[in-house]
This record gives sequence, structure tokens and C-alpha cells, in this order.
Amino acid sequence: MARAGKCYNIADFERQARRKLPGPLYHYIAGGADDEHTTLANVRGFDRYDLRPSYLKDIRSISMRRKVLGRELEWPLVLAPTGMSRLFHKDGEIGVAREAARSGVGYSLSTMATASIEDVGVISTGSKMFQLYLLNDEAMNFAMIDRCKAAGFDALCLTVDTVVPGNRERDLRTGLTVPPRLSPSSLLAFAMRPRWCWGYLSGGAFSLPNVGGTAGGDLSTLASYFATHMEQNITWASVERIIQHWGGPFAIKGIQSARDARLAASAGASAVIISNHGGRQLDGVPPTIDILANIADAVGDRMEVILDGGIRRGSHIVKALAMGATACMAGRPYLYGLGAYGAPGVRRVLALLRAETERTLGLLGCARIDELSRDHIRLAAEIPDFLQQGEPEQRAQIALHSSIGKLP
Repeated sequence: MARAGKCYNIADFERQARRKLPGPLYHYIAGGADDEHTTLANVRGFDRYDLRPSYLKDIRSISMRRKVLGRELEWPLVLAPTGMSRLFHKDGEIGVAREAARSGVGYSLSTMATASIEDVGVISTGSKMFQLYLLNDEAMNFAMIDRCKAAGFDALCLTVDTVVPGNRERDLRTGLTVPPRLSPSSLLAFAMRPRWCWGYLSGGAFSLPNVGGTAGGDLSTLASYFATHMEQNITWASVERIIQHWGGPFAIKGIQSARDARLAASAGASAVIISNHGGRQLDGVPPTIDILANIADAVGDRMEVILDGGIRRGSHIVKALAMGATACMAGRPYLYGLGAYGAPGVRRVLALLRAETERTLGLLGCARIDELSRDHIRLAAEIPDFLQQGEPEQRAQIALHSSIGKLP
């Protein structure tokens, strides 16, 4: 933990992960689709919004507790589902789930996880959600849902933005594809990380237990089976069947419009997760922070709204909450911690984000997250009030010049 303790923000952990992981694995975490515009815009989008404090408040005791998807969290963060986490460190999903429970945040287990639904159900006492990728085998989909019920999972999440694979060119270059096609340089990148190799080899058999039994035990065979059997006809009728079969808190992940959010509410979903898959699917869509307010206004009185994408600071979480999010979701930050230092790295990442979130609330003059509102944020390029009195043409010129450098 002492080494992880020398990291003071998520960028520090990203640098350490890049130094310690074989190149193909680091780029698998960091990369996005096509030109990666959306991946970068998700983070930079937060810079378009300034925080506006209100002082002379009693902040001796700050509470960040909030109920999310049926469970009260100590602070409103859910760790996003990420497939094959044991690739990055032998602690894998089990280590991440334990640290999430320790920190009082939610944890999402991926269909493509290297730990089973049952194992995570046993080791985690915290809030647990299973992320479901629909296969074109309804019996298998319902069997996974039934396993979640038996293992004590609190919520189910259906991802809807992966019916067509994204074009992840970094992975094509490194050969980290399904099945893998590693080049000599990629193989050398693994050989140059002997500590990672030892951890991988000593971590036990590598499998995808939540879809196991369908195509043998070989990872590349399983992953290929999964990729070729993804359901490409997910309809609102199928969503309603899943919700009825599950019978508990249910989220749809990948929503990017108010229209789809309204349809999700009508179908009976408990929450929408505003997400563009970290920019790993369709490049060129807006950063999620820019569409949050519209979706929150459309359905926030009917369901929970969770923001996924670009979270790197506690201040990002606070901005999203002020805009109307119920909670936030983050994936890359904890994967960088996992890849760099294992479970202790995840612990440190969560401690930093929690401290930043609490500090930001205090500096804004908020003792509870429910006190946050849009009064606490402003557009970074907003024209000052004293300049609002000019002629329309003058105001337009001021707006144009003030926006230069603010765009992603």
C-alpha cells in the first residue's frame, strides 16, 4: 500500500499502470473506438462547467449517503462492469468487489468477468449489480439471471450499446482481439513484464465462468463464442420480459437520449445509465456530461439517472450530481489502480475519489449531497453579467471569443 500511497490522483495511477502492464493490456483499458474523440471528450467535457460555491454554511458534518438501485451507498459511486479483470492483476473482480464493499460503493460484475456470479455473491457484502450482455439464447440469459437471484445480487443491468462491436484500432494494432492475434512486438511487450507474467500464471485457471459450459474451457474459444452469439435484436418487448423475470431493481446501460430514457421508464426500468461505453463503441457521440441534464429533466422524477463516462475527479462526481444525476459510475480509474497495484491500488483510488468528493462538497458549502443543485454550476464560457448589457452583435462576439479553447 505504501507504493500506491505515492499516487495522488487518477493520472498518477494511469502512469503506473502503463509502466507495469504489458502494452496491449494498457491500451485495451485506455483505448477507444476509431479516432477516440468521444473517449477524450468524456473527460474534457467536465471542464466546460465551473463550480459556484456558496459559503458561510455549517459543514462540520458532511453526509454523502444516497440510496441507489435499492441499496444505500456511503457515497454515490458504482464501479462499472469491466470484462476479464484478472487480465490486469490476479486480484481481479474478487479484489475489486471487496474494495467496493469496504468503501461503501456499488460494484457491477460483468457477464465477461473472470470471477463467477456465485463467488462474488459470497465474498461481497456490499451493493452488487450484475451487468447482462444478451446472447441469442434466451434460456442462457434467464439462467444467468436466476443465478444472480440465488447469489443475492441487488440489481440487474442490461447493456444495450454493444449489438455491433466498436472499431478499437489500438487492439487491432496490438493483436488483443477475439481471438488474439499477437504480433512478435506484442509478445515481446508481455515478456518485458515478468512480474505481470508471474502474477498471471500463479493466479489459477483463466476462464469466463458466467458464460462457461457453452464452448469448452479455452478463453479464446469462449470469447469467440460470446462475440458471435451477441443478440442483435434487443427490443423493448425483450427488456420488459427480462424486467418481469428479474423482479428487482433494473438499469439500462447505454442510454444517450431523452427519448430512449422515457421508453426505459415506460418499460419499467428503475434506472438509466447514461453511457457511451467510455467511447469504445460509437465514436463521435456527445460526452455524457453534456446530455445528462436533458435526460434528468425528462425522467428524473420517474427513475434514477446514473452518469457513466469521464469520471477522473471527485469534482466530476459533484458536477454530475448537481446536474441531476442520482449517482456516477467509473471504470477506467479503478482498472488503472488494479493494473498498477492490485486490490490495494483500487482501495487507494476509491479513497482519493471519496476524499475529493467530500472536499468539493465542503468547499461548495454543502453538508449533504441533496443540497447540490444547478445553482452550484455554471457554463465555463458564460458571459459575465456586466457584459450582458451590450448590443446583440457585441454579445455574440464576446461569446465566440470566450468559447475559444473550451471546446473538446
